[in-house]
Parts: sequence; structure tokens; C-alpha cells
Amino acid sequence: MTQILTQHDEIRQWAIARTGNPALGDAPATGARPILRIVFGQEALNAGENQYGDRVGGLDLVGWDDWFQEFDSQKLGLLVEEEKPGILDDYYEFVPRDAGVNEA
Repeated sequence: MTQILTQHDEIRQWAIARTGNPALGDAPATGARPILRIVFGQEALNAGENQYGDRVGGLDLVGWDDWFQEFDSQKLGLLVEEEKPGILDDYYEFVPRDAGVNEA
């Protein structure tokens, strides 16, 4: 089963529990919105693709405030697997908030 998170504190707690960090990627076209991502563990620290010292695989690690500003402006929800005891699944997907999202 899945659930959709829209509340900032819930999303932050979900990501932090899985060593997730907020990141923004370059927009694919001029005038397009930045790409939102959450990067986990070693992916956030791996410098293999980090040619310029501040970019992880084409992503910029950003603060939660900047990330949530873009998340809200794109009117997104975060679809995640419901938690199961002993398992921290880091699967997520962005979905439109207006697709029947419960903003509890």
C-alpha cells in the first residue's frame, strides 16, 4: 500500500529517517521548473560525478526551505510506501496534489 505525504514535517521526517537529502536538478528546458529529488545516503556524498564541487550527478543539494518552496509551487505530493516494522523503504514518487490527495 502507498500513502501520499503533503505536510512538510512528515516529508522531512520520512526523508531523514532514510538518510535523505533535498536536492534540485536543472530544468530540462529554459523556463521549465527545477527537478525535485531526494537523494539518499552515499548518493548524496558520492563525488564521482561531482566535477564542480557542489553538484551531485547534476543535482544541487539544497536546504529544506528552498526545496519545500519549489515542492509547494509545483503543487506536489510525495507518494511513498506505507511503513512496515523493520523496513525503511526509500521508494518515492512525486504526484499532483489535486489528484485526490488527502492533506491530513
